Amino acid sequence: MNETPTVPGTPMPATSTPAAPLPATATSTAAVGLLADKVAFITGAGRGIGAASARLFAREGARVLLAARTEHQLKAVTEEIRAAGGTADYVVCDLADPTSVRTAVERCVQLYRRLDVAFNNGATGQPPGPMDQLSEADFDHVCAVNLKGPWLAMTAEIAAIRATARRGAIVNTSSVGSLMGNPQLPAYGAAKRALNSLTESAAVTYGPEGIRVNAIAPGTTLTEMLREWDEKAPGTIDHLNAQTPLGRPAAPEEIAEAAAWLLSDRSSYVTGTVLRVDGGMWV
Repeated sequence: MNETPTVPGTPMPATSTPAAPLPATATSTAAVGLLADKVAFITGAGRGIGAASARLFAREGARVLLAARTEHQLKAVTEEIRAAGGTADYVVCDLADPTSVRTAVERCVQLYRRLDVAFNNGATGQPPGPMDQLSEADFDHVCAVNLKGPWLAMTAEIAAIRATARRGAIVNTSSVGSLMGNPQLPAYGAAKRALNSLTESAAVTYGPEGIRVNAIAPGTTLTEMLREWDEKAPGTIDHLNAQTPLGRPAAPEEIAEAAAWLLSDRSSYVTGTVLRVDGGMWV
């Protein structure tokens, strides 16, 4: 059958077959929040990286439950999120108390009927200095909050995800100090390095169920914990900046962005990773 030749630049006839529409993922992702329709549980959410993450996750469409020890901080962040149009609530939680941790995760399911993602960000510091100057009580407390706490939380979160959303993601906050020798924060670095291992083991264990587990390793970040360290050892922040190619500390919001991506479906093939968010820090 003969066909009428088409002259370049000439509009196609009205009877031509229209092009197939682009997939929805190619046309609508810009308008959809990174965590739209997800329920997020966040520890250490009263200040610093946790508070920044709670605000960001809510802006990205998640319903969030904030957990930490200090109620007035939790209340202030929760009210700020609500005033901006987000959905948020809070629960007082002590990571060193197993019952408190489990109750906090259960509260999330009671409120929102599900759990999709969790950000285990809560932590405690240690008095800076060589390990032989650290008391046994301080060592035990650092390990209880920074290692046992996330273990307790992950155990409860995995059970909640299984029972409700069935698939999900968890992110733990580690530290760049877990990836190298840490003479000023030896117990803190050791606990965070153990958390890296726990993260990787959980990723291998629960990946077949569709539950991804990752960690972030922040570098110098302007949190209250860092400022307290700098007050006790003046010049600490300047020293850390000198080891950072970007030449500055991170804002908590920059760390929150990395956590949000790892919890989102846009990182759907990422698990078992300890993601450095450290400005390229070297030793």
